[in-house]
Amino acid sequence: MNVRSAALIFALAAIALAPGFAGAKTNALDAKIQAQQAKLHDVHLQLNAKKSDLDAAAAKVGTIAEQLAIANRNISSVQGQIAFLDAKMHTTEASLAWNHVQLDAAQKTLARHNDALKRRLIQAYEYGDLGYLAVLLEAKSFGDFLERWNDVAFVVKANETTIRARRADAEHVEAIQTGLMGDETTLRNAQAAAQQQQVALSALAQQRQNLLAVAQSEKQNVAVEVGELEDTSAAAEAALEALVREKQQEEDARRAAERRAAQLAGVSLPPEPGAPGQLMWPVSGPITSPFGMRMHPVYGRPILHAGIDIAAAQGTTIAAAADGRVIVAGYQGDCGKMVALDHHGGLSTIYCHMSQIFVGVGQDVQRGQAIGAVGMTGDATGPHVHFQVMQDGHPVDPMSFLR
Repeated sequence: MNVRSAALIFALAAIALAPGFAGAKTNALDAKIQAQQAKLHDVHLQLNAKKSDLDAAAAKVGTIAEQLAIANRNISSVQGQIAFLDAKMHTTEASLAWNHVQLDAAQKTLARHNDALKRRLIQAYEYGDLGYLAVLLEAKSFGDFLERWNDVAFVVKANETTIRARRADAEHVEAIQTGLMGDETTLRNAQAAAQQQQVALSALAQQRQNLLAVAQSEKQNVAVEVGELEDTSAAAEAALEALVREKQQEEDARRAAERRAAQLAGVSLPPEPGAPGQLMWPVSGPITSPFGMRMHPVYGRPILHAGIDIAAAQGTTIAAAADGRVIVAGYQGDCGKMVALDHHGGLSTIYCHMSQIFVGVGQDVQRGQAIGAVGMTGDATGPHVHFQVMQDGHPVDPMSFLR
């Protein structure tokens, strides 16, 4: 409940409950007030509906924004995966290039050895192995012949071993080459799949970006409509407040005339409760939040705290701060279960967040009378009493009136 709405509720209730009001004929001022009340009621209905639309639009923006953030995170993940695959592909291609060089060299060496062996075999077949035979025939003795024979056999065997080693090397290089080519194919397939995934995610992100832009535009349009309705509501409340003040002035003048008449008749009257020190504490306890601007504990934004918060245990009795009449008794939005008392002379007191209400609208109460019990209904973070003093429709610091 905002301050202006609270002031109007209390003023209208006080006027409606004033002695003689119910039976009086509805004059032109009363008709204007009723018409303005009806207009304000319609505006409030529209405003509440539009605020619901704004909440829904804000929720939609939040949902789409989160979906877009998820898509962008997935895109970043896929881009990282593609970068990793690119680096791995670069390494694999470098290994393939080096293995091509090794394979080519091994194959050429093998081919040379094979050609030499073939030529040697052909020569040995057609002419006999004259080279080796000549070496053997040049022996000087039988022992020299045996030594030369062993040398020739070693050379032949060494050639055969070299050829087999070269062939094994070639086969090993070919096996590595085959494996690397398989790795290259696997990597290329993974790259293609990742790139396709990136394209799909980018399209999804763009779609959600477009949806977000539309949702933000819708939210902005609804916010403009809410602002316009709030301006209309403020203007309607200001007009109604002016009419109510005019009516209050008439009522105050009537009460002042009755008080003067009583004083002239010698009737002893109690002091008006509007003077400093004329209100008693509704409960006993520490002040947890004073009057003035503060960061709202529920809304999380700076807002006028139009009263004082007095901490007390759940169920503690709340007393009327002064004699008065109950003008509001019931659940009132963020104030929770609330009682408001009119003390005449433009002074009203409010008691919020009650767990129980002990009085009813139109009931006269005495100073110190139990009117309810401490609770934490409405927007409250713990059991306490929000005690508020209204002077001529405006919130004032209760500390100036308490004693």
